Amino acid sequence: MSLEWYKESFGKDYLLVYPHRNRAMANDEVERLIDWLQLTEKDQILDLCCGTGRHSISLAKRNFNVLGLDLSWELLNIATKMSQSEMLPIHFIHGDMRQLPFVDQSYDVVLNLFTSFGYFHEDQQNFQVLLEIARVLKSEGRFFIDFLNKEAIVSHLIPESERQEKGMIIKENRRIEGDYVCKNIRIVDGNEERRYEERVKMYTYHQLLSMIEEAGMTVNATYGSYQGEPYTKESERMIIIGTVYK
Repeated sequence: MSLEWYKESFGKDYLLVYPHRNRAMANDEVERLIDWLQLTEKDQILDLCCGTGRHSISLAKRNFNVLGLDLSWELLNIATKMSQSEMLPIHFIHGDMRQLPFVDQSYDVVLNLFTSFGYFHEDQQNFQVLLEIARVLKSEGRFFIDFLNKEAIVSHLIPESERQEKGMIIKENRRIEGDYVCKNIRIVDGNEERRYEERVKMYTYHQLLSMIEEAGMTVNATYGSYQGEPYTKESERMIIIGTVYK
């Protein structure tokens, strides 16, 4: 498996593999974000690893100032076309979350949604993402990290699945390799077959909390879902909200 799997996996087939990550879901999640983060129209918001821009667009439609950054040109092109079709003033830019192209203290809020963390083989590189979030946040800026829940993944992993989307067959094989959750994806499109791999480093709550604090940020709340349920080892997600003080 390539250590830079994310450069291939987040391309033209992303929406085919993850059709449930749609605009309606994003709208519901944004309503929760607004409440939990107490967003105001004065806030400068960074949607870090924005993908197709679902959350950026939902925020912009509510008159929030948001910029989306992603490494995938293909997903950024989709995001740009969608925002332009709705005449929304959103900038989507290409960049690496380990080296953000912004000066210090540029943003009031940084969002990192749907397990857009743990992509790198070295812990130091994943930690560098947290350092960058802390660097670009203003004093008393807020962060929102929505990550997988390691304990729940290990306990309830579904090894294999197969389904059809738009006339194509999608086969997914999942496994645990040490601290990584890995997935092999096969898309059968008639006589053509495309393959992708995913490999995400899993961190426990206490491990991620320690990394966040070492990066100079403070955790204020943790939830187990967008419904606001308390976080437990059985939770669907690990949603961490906090502040940086400078």
